[in-house]
Amino acid sequence: MVAEKTKILTAEQEAQLRQPIDEYVGNIQSKIDALRENGTDKVVELQNNLDNLKRDRVYTQEEKTALREKMNKELEAAKAVEAKNKDEVSKLIADAEGYIKAHFDTEYYQPVLASCQEEKVVARQKYQSAVAQLEKEHQATIAKLTDQKEIKDEKYVYKNRLFDAKMQLAKDLQQIKDRRHAAFDYKYHLIDMLRMSKFTFPEMMAQRWENYQYTFNRRDFFLKNGLYIAIIVIFIVLCIITPIVKNVPLLTVNNILNILQQASPRMFLALGVAGLILLAGTDLSIGRMVGMGMTAATIVMHNGPNTGSVFGHVFDFSTLPVMARVFLSLIVCIVLCTIFTTIAGFFTAKFKMHPFISTMANMLVIFGLVTYSTKGVSFGAIDPSIPGMIIPRIGKFPTIILWAVAAVVIVWFIWNKTTFGKNLYAVGGNAEAAAVSGISVFRVTVGAFILAGILYGFGSWLECIRMVGSGSAAYGQGWEMDAIAACVVGGISFTGGIGKISGVVVGVFIFTALTYSLTTLGIDTNLQFVFSGIIILVAVMLDCLKYVQKK
Repeated sequence: MVAEKTKILTAEQEAQLRQPIDEYVGNIQSKIDALRENGTDKVVELQNNLDNLKRDRVYTQEEKTALREKMNKELEAAKAVEAKNKDEVSKLIADAEGYIKAHFDTEYYQPVLASCQEEKVVARQKYQSAVAQLEKEHQATIAKLTDQKEIKDEKYVYKNRLFDAKMQLAKDLQQIKDRRHAAFDYKYHLIDMLRMSKFTFPEMMAQRWENYQYTFNRRDFFLKNGLYIAIIVIFIVLCIITPIVKNVPLLTVNNILNILQQASPRMFLALGVAGLILLAGTDLSIGRMVGMGMTAATIVMHNGPNTGSVFGHVFDFSTLPVMARVFLSLIVCIVLCTIFTTIAGFFTAKFKMHPFISTMANMLVIFGLVTYSTKGVSFGAIDPSIPGMIIPRIGKFPTIILWAVAAVVIVWFIWNKTTFGKNLYAVGGNAEAAAVSGISVFRVTVGAFILAGILYGFGSWLECIRMVGSGSAAYGQGWEMDAIAACVVGGISFTGGIGKISGVVVGVFIFTALTYSLTTLGIDTNLQFVFSGIIILVAVMLDCLKYVQKK
């Protein structure tokens, strides 16, 4: 059945190798189908009919009741037949599976696999021969030419012929890959028919791994994951260097918990700006929002008269119960941040202003107002009992992480399970098409800014409690870059309409861990900005490459 002096199989030879398996398993499958006809198949059909009957609006209630009773009786009879034939069907399935296990790999798949390997060698030899022939013809043609324009044209033709040869090789290799994949998949097609799509866990994993290998593309892989790999390598190097330079191990439980603790407030900021980047926008006012929220929260939660004033007035909220001050500070943070993000969202949606401009204006206005009203002073600490009530430590575990987890879950639900979230992706992908399909681009845009404001308010409030106050207008400077960078590193595309919450989470942890590692190593803060800038540049470059490839 296999051609002499070669392992390469023709399509007819491959079919002949598979024929005994098809005949044996096909014969068993026919018996199983006959046993299932009035049993399992009937049960599935009747259950589907009952489900459809629940949604039906044509029949009256009396007709539905009568049909339901009739179907239930037929269902009971079908289940009885199914139970009666269950053992026999199981024996037949076991027989077929045993035959497949004993014969499929050795008599069919391994010969096809060997044939594919041989075909790859032949395809590459064919390509090398074609390239050598083209080179020979090209040199012969060049030797006959003297005119520079003709030589240039010949070089262009030669380059195109080389490209055609390369494309032919890629086509041949893909056909070989398709053949091997089809042979692998045929085994699971037989099992699928026997078991009615019920696979074991190892079988599901084997199919997933095969599908991953089949669809794997090296270029796409590095475009999607190249930055992650580079950052992980950098982090591993830092883990090795830090104990040597500072005599302090970097990868410890305490350090990991500290990283998660620092990342938690920043998670709110990244989740907020992620929605704006999803709309092909951005927000440059995040850092100033944090400073404003920190200042407001410190004023409200300070124990006694504040050390600074607002427009010359010294506030004292210490007469209120502690929990009342905590919730009042949260409300104040959310309201202030939401007011400014709504203003930016309105100008962006109404006047088609780029978010870069509207949020930059916000940044300047917020910083100017907060600095002028407070004279730029720091407002000291908040009531020291508040952190223990809102973000206590359970042993070594900082519960502020749970706030971040809750935020991730809620925003994930909004993005993936609500109409607003679906509209967010639609508007970000193509605002004009979304408008034509009936989606209000204005409402979605303003809604995204409002959601961002709420998250900024929560984030600045949590940061105030984590830092036990110390609010000032200057606090949070540069945080917008960290939040935006975390989103871009996490796969939220600046082209709009592409991104996942899981990517934002990974991006925030990557950036926080990198900053923490560099700080532990003693790297100057200014140099850390250099690292952040390079990462942002590379992340956006890869994002642009993905977009160009997609187009």
